[in-house]
Amino acid sequence: MADDIPAERHVYGRVDAPVTVVEFGDLECPYCRAAAPALRELVDTSDGQVRLVWRHFPLFEVHPYALSAALAAEAAGTHGKFWEMHDELMSHQDRLSEQDLRAAARALGIDPAEVAGEGAQAYAPAISADYAAGIELGVRGTPTVFVGGARYHGKVTLDRLRDAVEAAR
Repeated sequence: MADDIPAERHVYGRVDAPVTVVEFGDLECPYCRAAAPALRELVDTSDGQVRLVWRHFPLFEVHPYALSAALAAEAAGTHGKFWEMHDELMSHQDRLSEQDLRAAARALGIDPAEVAGEGAQAYAPAISADYAAGIELGVRGTPTVFVGGARYHGKVTLDRLRDAVEAAR
């Protein structure tokens, strides 16, 4: 079933941008939250040359709400609102309970039953597919970033990301 799930479900930027940045992330991870502005600015200032692809890698052993947050974001994605939910959950990592996820869904105009509880389980295969792909690529923590297929090392900053994009071209 995982073969039916597209790896690039969640693209920020031009779909046909020549350089792809892939982030394996966890919506409860403070390091992912810290990296998010630099990753977005990289895309926003690239004149369509860079796109960001999000892949779920919930560190559920460390972050108890990471998996349920990933399911909620995946559900929002089916309504074209992945990035809105992503931003909401990232900015409120201390509010990721089922009740909080349902409230976030209502605010986005999505049926809360889709993003939390039993209804969200329909999106589990997509999360599993991303997680398995991350394991296969050697991902162990978040955020793990790949620029143009090469693993990015070190702190995620705009200048360092631009250097990595330049090297990928």
